[in-house]
Amino acid sequence: MAIEYREWREGDDLALLEIWGDPETFQASQFRSALALSASGDNGTPWRRCIVAEDVVGGIGIPVAAGVVYEASLHPERLWAYIEVDRDHRRSGIGATLLTMLRREAEQSPSGVSKLRAKVQPGTPGAAFAEAFGLKPIQSSRLIVVEPGALRLPVFPSGNDGGRPANDEDAGSDVVMDLATGSVELTDVVGRYYAAIHEWDSPGILSVGQVQKLFLDELTGAHGAIVLRAEPASAFGSGVAPSKKGRIRAFAVSYADPAQGATDQAVAAGATDVFLGHEPALDADNATEAVRDLLSLIAYQHPVVLELDDSMSALRAAVEPLLENGQARKASPETLIVSD
Repeated sequence: MAIEYREWREGDDLALLEIWGDPETFQASQFRSALALSASGDNGTPWRRCIVAEDVVGGIGIPVAAGVVYEASLHPERLWAYIEVDRDHRRSGIGATLLTMLRREAEQSPSGVSKLRAKVQPGTPGAAFAEAFGLKPIQSSRLIVVEPGALRLPVFPSGNDGGRPANDEDAGSDVVMDLATGSVELTDVVGRYYAAIHEWDSPGILSVGQVQKLFLDELTGAHGAIVLRAEPASAFGSGVAPSKKGRIRAFAVSYADPAQGATDQAVAAGATDVFLGHEPALDADNATEAVRDLLSLIAYQHPVVLELDDSMSALRAAVEPLLENGQARKASPETLIVSD
């Protein structure tokens, strides 16, 4: 076996797909699309270096492996890296050589950033490879389906006219509201929440436009949002109706398409994919209460799918007890983000 290394060329994707076959993991299916022509980073194009390993037989090179390292406009403090080697050529040093070459390329990135990160699934060859070469977990993520009625519905105050009982038909109307996905108020809290739960790998400063494009634009599949507000208070005392709504405590954005990476086909077909978060300034107990209350409402009659990261403390406090008692379950294998 004679292995030679070169830059990625047009047509390598088709040649490699014939050799590799179907992706072994969801992470592989995501990152295969990153294998592409190298780019210098000029004219707004992200910097990228992509290398192919060929098995040369009779003077003809057959692509059997590839690796890529590239800059990301979101989370710019690390470079993404991905390596895939044909099953028949593993454990022969090809992956190690590609990683060494990618690390050397990373030292020349225009941004000066050279730390690598990658996504792997525990218990797979990719995870074992990452561990062997010093890439350690910095975050884990799971897709969770919460079953209908898993949480008791909260008791909300009645509308603020001072005369109705707390369980009338308007109860909660001042604190639970639908909100347009284009709302500036919603965009603000979503952006700050995302930044807060990614302090371990900062997304940088997110503009209103970026938050909309990432989470709330029609192209993302976002088609509805509901918020849980603080109770409104009047500046003129309890006998006078408040003129302003309470601040958003928690939000839930629903998406039209099934959650990417869900391996439970029943979930993919019937559950609603939801991004659930909270005002990051809330203290831990308040944040957990707000998230739990809103989750109880959106999952009252239909199952929902949530992405649950280790860094989502409030959501974990609300969901992990449900996993323990069988009222929620994993909808996909765990994903680890590893870094050097």
